[in-house]
Amino acid sequence: MAITQRIRRTLRPAGKTAQAILRWRRLSFKDAPLIFGNSKPKSGSHLLLQILNGFTQIMPYRYVDAEPIRTMEKDGGRRTEDEILADLKRVPPGVIGWGYLEATKGNASFLTEAGRVNYFIYRDPRDVLVSQVFFATDMHEEHGMHAYYQSLPDFGERLKVAITGIDRNGLYMVNVKQRYEGVFPWLEQKQVMCIRFEDLIDHRDATLNAMLDEVEKTGYKIPTPREKALSVLAEAIQPKKSHTFRSGKTGGWREHFTPEHKKLFKDTADDLLVKLGYEKNNDW
Repeated sequence: MAITQRIRRTLRPAGKTAQAILRWRRLSFKDAPLIFGNSKPKSGSHLLLQILNGFTQIMPYRYVDAEPIRTMEKDGGRRTEDEILADLKRVPPGVIGWGYLEATKGNASFLTEAGRVNYFIYRDPRDVLVSQVFFATDMHEEHGMHAYYQSLPDFGERLKVAITGIDRNGLYMVNVKQRYEGVFPWLEQKQVMCIRFEDLIDHRDATLNAMLDEVEKTGYKIPTPREKALSVLAEAIQPKKSHTFRSGKTGGWREHFTPEHKKLFKDTADDLLVKLGYEKNNDW
C-alpha cells in the first residue's frame, strides 16, 4: 500500500497539470495570484481545502498541493523556520498551497508579499477541543494522545485534559490558551484574510464572496462569472467527504461542557474567547 501511495503521489502532479491544461486550454499558469490556505488543526482545514479545490474550477490553477506544510511534525517535533520557508518556496507556480502554520517572522513575511492571497481559518476553541478529543480517541489511533485518552473513564475526563494540557510520563500537550499563541499574529496581518469556521457554515455565501473579493484585490479578474463561481464553490463544500468529518456544526461544545468544564476553561484560557471575538466577556 505504501508503494502504491508513493507512486500515486509522484504521478499526481503531472496528471492534475494535464487536466488543467485541457480545462483551461493553456500551458502557462502564472496569471492568477499565488494562494495559500492556512488553518489551526481541527478548525475547518478540510472545509477550506475543498474551497481551494473549487478555486481550480473557476480560475486557471493547476491543482491544490497534496501535502500540507506544517509547523509541527506529526510526531510532535517542531520544524525550523528555514525548513518551513524552504517548503513554501517549493510550491510550484500555478499550484495552491495549504498547511498548518504558526506565524513566524520568516513565513509571515514571505506569504504576505505583494500579489499573494492568504486565507487563515480558525474556530471556537471550545468546539476545537471537543473535536480534538473525539478525533484522538475514536478516529486516529496514531495520535499521541490516543492511548491516554482511551485509558480515561469517559469523555468528560478527556475534555479536562484537553483544556489543561498535560506534561507527565512522557506525554506533553499544551493547554488551550497556549494552543492559540500562534493564531493572534495571523489575525494582526492585514494581508491575511482570517475566516471563522462558523461564518463558512452559517454565512456561507457572504464568506465565499469575500474570499473571491480577496483574490480580485490583487488586480486579477476571476474569469468565471461571480454567480457561477459561487455555485461551483458551494458545490465543492461537502464536509462528509472529509475523512475526519464528525458533525460539521457550530456550537456543539454546549452538549459536552459541564459547569466544571466551563470553570476549568475560564481559569485556564483567561480572556481567550473575548480576544477571538466569540464572547463579549467571561460570563458565558
